[in-house]
Amino acid sequence: MKYIFQVRIKEGYTAEDYAEAWVKASETIQRAPGARGTELHRKIGDDKTLIAIASWDSKAQRDAMENQHNPDVAEIIRGAAPFCEITALGEFEDPEWVVLPPGKTT
Repeated sequence: MKYIFQVRIKEGYTAEDYAEAWVKASETIQRAPGARGTELHRKIGDDKTLIAIASWDSKAQRDAMENQHNPDVAEIIRGAAPFCEITALGEFEDPEWVVLPPGKTT
């Protein structure tokens, strides 16, 4: 499954600042069972809007990670919170199939 959220960077902070915090939190979160990776993308033409996509084997595994308080991750999120506005866009099923150009893999 995919967990997708949007990040709006506030004035005085940069996408690079947020990305640094995001990488630190992701390194810990991605050790959880079922974590399959994360991606952070900048919106074209708007360097203050990002989208984050976290991939998981299942919603249950993501929920289990969320329900286990990790003080290191909480501290990273608290540190970045005043500088950004995060909006959850939702949880999405992985597609049943994906068509890729020859030679490409997911």
